[in-house]
Amino acid sequence: MDTLVAKLRGVRVLVVGDIMLDETWLGDATRLSPEAPVPVVNVQSATYVLGGAANTAVNACSLGGVVHLVGAVGKDQAAHTCDGLAAALALSATWIVDATRPTTLKTRIVARGHQVVRADREAKHPLEGAAFQQLLSTVQAALAESDVLILSDYAKGVLHPTCIRRLIDLAQLHRVPVVVDPKHSDFSVYSGATVLTPNAPELAAAVGHEVAHGVVNSTEVEALLEHANVSAILATRGAEGMSLLRRGQAAVHIATAAKQVFDVTGAGDTVVATLALCVGAGLSLEQGMRLATLAAGEVVSKRGTASITCDELSAAARETAMA
Repeated sequence: MDTLVAKLRGVRVLVVGDIMLDETWLGDATRLSPEAPVPVVNVQSATYVLGGAANTAVNACSLGGVVHLVGAVGKDQAAHTCDGLAAALALSATWIVDATRPTTLKTRIVARGHQVVRADREAKHPLEGAAFQQLLSTVQAALAESDVLILSDYAKGVLHPTCIRRLIDLAQLHRVPVVVDPKHSDFSVYSGATVLTPNAPELAAAVGHEVAHGVVNSTEVEALLEHANVSAILATRGAEGMSLLRRGQAAVHIATAAKQVFDVTGAGDTVVATLALCVGAGLSLEQGMRLATLAAGEVVSKRGTASITCDELSAAARETAMA
């Protein structure tokens, strides 16, 4: 597996989806407000990191991929901050500026290591008009120099059904595999994709009922894959690991690699980034699942929205091999 990690370097990854900015206010709370039964947080510092599709791009970049990010932002300070963060990471990005929506901003207030509240500023209406056309033309040009396309769907309006259909059609035209982190419960929206990476609740929504231990039976797997018209589904099941579901093949299950869990924020982004790099490098989906499991296990041991480097993934692979 350590040898496989080296093959991720240089894979050309195109990431398209919902851009977010994660803002965290850090402070202390020693008293309740006289106005309401809520803590008064004395804010001492603030941090900003790229989130959503941008965090997926950061993960792919830190793992050695050559990454280009495309997504919509507003005409606001949050967009300016995103631009600065991408530049600091040497992350290539095309921002589709849509003045009708704000840049999605998630603000978390944390006191003594505990999150007190989260406030979201966002708009979810579909990306349309000139902004939509600009996104399509940008993706079409970038696909000619891409090994894999990631659609990072957070249901914020960029990847609406019409957009998804156009992007997958363009990828097929360029013979570029498509890895999707889905949000639509009807997986047929992603028809033609190479692999979907739903979590357990998203998989349950797709099959229409609760899924015991995150696993569906073989009959449901075949029906779901046929309805969705996708090659495979890699279901992430949290503490229970991952399951690889493919037509006509037995499901493959793997246990989690997490040693301790501090924060699961952004772990799904790490999974889709790692898997996409493996697909772009020509590795098998089983190899991709195993590396994605290791990567996610490392990321959840970090606090906040985090990423993993090639060296960290290689170290985890060696440790697993010696265990």
